Amino acid sequence: MAGNWRSKLITQGVARSPNRAMLRAVGFTDADFDKPIVGVANGHSTLNPCNAGIQPLVNRTIAALKESGAMPQVFGFPTVTDGIGMGTEGMKYSLVSREVIADAVETSVNGQLMDGVVCVGGCDKNMPGSLIAMARMNVPGIFVYAGTIKPGHWKGESLTIVSSFEAVGAFSAGKMAREDYEGIERNACPSTGACGGMYTANTMSSSFEALGMSLLGSSQMACPDPEKADSAAESARVLLNAIRNQIRPRNIITRKSIENAIALVMATGGSTNAVLHYLAIAHAAGVRWTIDDFERVRRKVPVLCDLKPSGRYVATDFHAAGGVPQVLKILLNEGLVHGECVTITGKTLAQELKNVPDQPRKDQDVIRAFDRPMYSHGHIAILKGNLAPEGCVAKITGLKKTSITGPARVFNSEPECMTAIMANKIRAGDVLVIRYEGPKGGPGMQEMLAPTSAIIGQGLGESVGFITDGRFSGGTWGMVVGHIAPEAYVGGTIALVKNGDSITIDANKRLIQLNVPAKELSARRKKWKPPKPRYTRGLLAKYMKLVSTASKGAITDG
Repeated sequence: MAGNWRSKLITQGVARSPNRAMLRAVGFTDADFDKPIVGVANGHSTLNPCNAGIQPLVNRTIAALKESGAMPQVFGFPTVTDGIGMGTEGMKYSLVSREVIADAVETSVNGQLMDGVVCVGGCDKNMPGSLIAMARMNVPGIFVYAGTIKPGHWKGESLTIVSSFEAVGAFSAGKMAREDYEGIERNACPSTGACGGMYTANTMSSSFEALGMSLLGSSQMACPDPEKADSAAESARVLLNAIRNQIRPRNIITRKSIENAIALVMATGGSTNAVLHYLAIAHAAGVRWTIDDFERVRRKVPVLCDLKPSGRYVATDFHAAGGVPQVLKILLNEGLVHGECVTITGKTLAQELKNVPDQPRKDQDVIRAFDRPMYSHGHIAILKGNLAPEGCVAKITGLKKTSITGPARVFNSEPECMTAIMANKIRAGDVLVIRYEGPKGGPGMQEMLAPTSAIIGQGLGESVGFITDGRFSGGTWGMVVGHIAPEAYVGGTIALVKNGDSITIDANKRLIQLNVPAKELSARRKKWKPPKPRYTRGLLAKYMKLVSTASKGAITDG
């Protein structure tokens, strides 16, 4: 199979002989110069369990590409692990790393004129970073998820990394013995793979199946299992077919396929971070998609899966029960996904789902039938009001009440809030406000998993509200509202809130309201002054200057 024009530009003709000479040094022979050059971009790293199992997948990908008649070229991208960085200055780099990954993949693939790219990643930002790059470049590409971690166990309970965060709150409140606190920490992460609930990594990887950019059935496999490596090899073979037929990302990533992806996120109870990431992916692909489209999908798609963080089961349970293909088939039968959308295989989504059963198996209760959902509507609600005129994102699964009105407890950073929680100073009915943690103000929209998990551990998850211009982890549940826009750093209303002000969060009315007269807010605004930037040099300072509002996906190139 001859390579296309990109590889030919660097391997053919007298003028290109230096290029050929350099490629010979990395293993090319005369017979290889007409083959497609395919990048294998990957985030292999021993920094974290999410990415530590990637190298075997890369090896299988390389072998399959060579066997299929391509020349693989391997390069890496950086990764930041939220579970390790959470609650520290390092967490500021998490969302920033999405842009760094996208830029790194684009730089290598376009800089070396590759014909296609397989991206292999595990941590949260590996997925959207890779897809943003693919959509920008519009070179044939496929995403291979490194796989989920297997659940840990302690005294008969299945554990994920969030179990450790919640144990901190329970132990500090005197509700957990030290033996259990230490037992959970030591057993929560027993293998390689990304966080095991329907948190951000598993949310994005599963949604890529619905989008058409990953193989169906591949996203919830456990990282150490042989089927995961087999899937990586099959992904390489599928990509070669896409290169042969010039099936490009923008043929696949459309308004309808993004709607399919968000329908899957709603049905599985996925992470609020999907809002931020799909706004950015749509922008990169040139697709019209706004924050209000998430609410449109939410209203018609029920939550069908009983998955952590608010449910009982983990990703490996979901996979065993039929996984993403089963949920998509249910949604397809109900007219809630667009079956005509093309996938990376060249087949439509409906064709790919042809042999999937119409109903979930009766010997499991991870995936519900359509007529008995966990919740009748999706769980990610877009709220608006004077606190967030551009919109914000609420997660409402697992709650008996979906509204709260209470006094504001205001903190100008996540650490300030965490200190108050650990000192047991938060009371039922409070609405915690964590501000100056937005895209510019943080910078980088830190995730608030540490404070929300501590509140859950203290038994206040149903009775305390959280609002922030930062983000919440996919592992978070409770009365939480993130992505407040405009953010405090640019003078959004959240910057004007004072301790004791009444705040209303009402998911049913899609309302977030600061119950302070407009005249008083106007007077406060006249006195408000923007804070000095937290960083003036380096990557974070550069990000602060470029990044957009959260309501547009916190993008840096538009």
